[in-house]
Amino acid sequence: MSTQFNNDWRYTTSFHSVPDSGDPFVEIVINELERRSWSSKDLFAVRLALEEAIANAVEHGNRRDPTKKVDVSAEISVERVLLRVRDEGDGFDESTIPNPTLVENLEIPTGRGLFLIRNFMTNVWRGSNGAELFMEKTPTPNDV
Repeated sequence: MSTQFNNDWRYTTSFHSVPDSGDPFVEIVINELERRSWSSKDLFAVRLALEEAIANAVEHGNRRDPTKKVDVSAEISVERVLLRVRDEGDGFDESTIPNPTLVENLEIPTGRGLFLIRNFMTNVWRGSNGAELFMEKTPTPNDV
C-alpha cells in the first residue's frame, strides 16, 4: 500500500505521551473534515479511529513515558483522509493481538482498539517497523 499523500491539506505535529495530549490534533482534523462537509457518520469513524490509534501509541507504544513523543499527520483531499500515528516504541506484531470478538477473548482488555480502527476506516496498514500506523478513510456516498 502506498503512503503517498495528496497535498490538498496537510497537518503534522507531535506531542508527549501523556493521556489526552493528542486531543488538539484530533479536533484540528475533525474541524477540517467538517469544513469540507464530511458526513457525521464519517466524522465519527475518523474521530474514533484516530483517538484509538493515539491512545495505543501512548499506552502500548510509548508506555506512557512522558519523555517519548507521538508523531501524527493528516492529509485531507476530496477523495480521502490519510492519517499517520507513529510512536517511539518497538512496534507491534498484529498476529499476537487477540481477536476481541472470540468468546475466549471477550474479557481480555486488549485488541479492541485495533479492531475498531480496522472496522471504521477504509484501509489500515502498519509502517515497516510496526510503530507506525496508517489509516485511510474515503467518504461514504450520500445515499448510504
